[in-house]
Amino acid sequence: MFLPNTTAGYRLPLDPRDEQTLGIAAAEEVERYLAFREDHAVTPLVALPGLAREIGVGAIHVKDEGHRLGLGSFKALGGAYAVIRLVLEQARQKLGRDVDMAELHSEEVRAVARGMTVACATDGNHGRSVAQGAELVGARAAIFVHAGVSDERVAAIARFGAEMIRVEGTYDDSVREAARIAEAKGWIIVSDTSWPGYERIPGLVMQGYTALIREALTQMPEPPTHVFIQSGVGGIAATVAGHLAIALGERRPVFTVVDPARAACLFETARAGQPVTVAHGEPTVMAMLECYEPSLVAWRVLSRAADAFMTVEETEATAIMNRLARPVAGDPAIVAGESGGVGLAAAIKATADPAIRAALAIGQGSRIFVVNTEGATDPGKYEEITGLPPAAVAAKNRQGAMA
Repeated sequence: MFLPNTTAGYRLPLDPRDEQTLGIAAAEEVERYLAFREDHAVTPLVALPGLAREIGVGAIHVKDEGHRLGLGSFKALGGAYAVIRLVLEQARQKLGRDVDMAELHSEEVRAVARGMTVACATDGNHGRSVAQGAELVGARAAIFVHAGVSDERVAAIARFGAEMIRVEGTYDDSVREAARIAEAKGWIIVSDTSWPGYERIPGLVMQGYTALIREALTQMPEPPTHVFIQSGVGGIAATVAGHLAIALGERRPVFTVVDPARAACLFETARAGQPVTVAHGEPTVMAMLECYEPSLVAWRVLSRAADAFMTVEETEATAIMNRLARPVAGDPAIVAGESGGVGLAAAIKATADPAIRAALAIGQGSRIFVVNTEGATDPGKYEEITGLPPAAVAAKNRQGAMA
């Protein structure tokens, strides 16, 4: 399904709150934070010239977040960053003075962190980032996971010392349960989705994501003309769309938000012109995108900065995993998890449909940008779908990275 943005806010300037959260100065602060992370490295931007020729465009660039901060997902940028910002703020209050990022590992700051518990609900990747951030500063973490989160993903979070709490139902049920228990126990919710009265911390999570688009703009020979970004609650899509609108202004690319057809909360929100909750039906293989209610902050940005909304079917999501694992025409192999290649799947789908191609003004010279949002965060599931161990795919072709 394809839907142009016809909402009342389309093309209006960003809300001043979102402009501050996703702007240049905020992104520079995130870069400064990353400089204090020992495991920080700029992730690769991978060119796919063979696929670009095949689908009739000028260039395709993939920002490969499967390498980010040892966690294999772009989410590594958000949760940990928000936790550390919250610890520093608490330390300023407790110590009665300014506390700089450089003091993060001082005994004074760690003593403050030890008295804090951060909590969140997760499909897997966000919780891993929150748990890692808590471990980095010595805080406690309580991570709520719903019934659909695999044992392998739970174990990957638990290795950071987090308390794991299983919740019956969907991701949205786990969000509500995490908020309820956190309020009762005095824990700090570090969510990547927002609701009325709870916007600032999800904004910090989104702010952390600005690092990937800042890096990509530096790595690309020219800015993109078209961007396709997958969406769960909307945080990564809103971050990329919002930052591009700020950084490029009138030169910003045509931006398409991509949902799983089975969990199309942003698509249906765009259709309704206001946030809606979609019914929970059959689970989607795109587990990290299985969300049924959008983040209010994300929708506020996307209603203004997104140009169109699309959905991707189950077979299209698994096909792109296999396509990236077995590239043709000299393109490098990319390890993309079940949700990782969804933006690229939508781009291929759009270029193959004459009506969508025309609606998005895609031509022979178009430069498409997408994000591989996760690597094989569940290696067993990855091998089940592709028939290949992720290590074998990664070893196939390490050429083509531009950074």
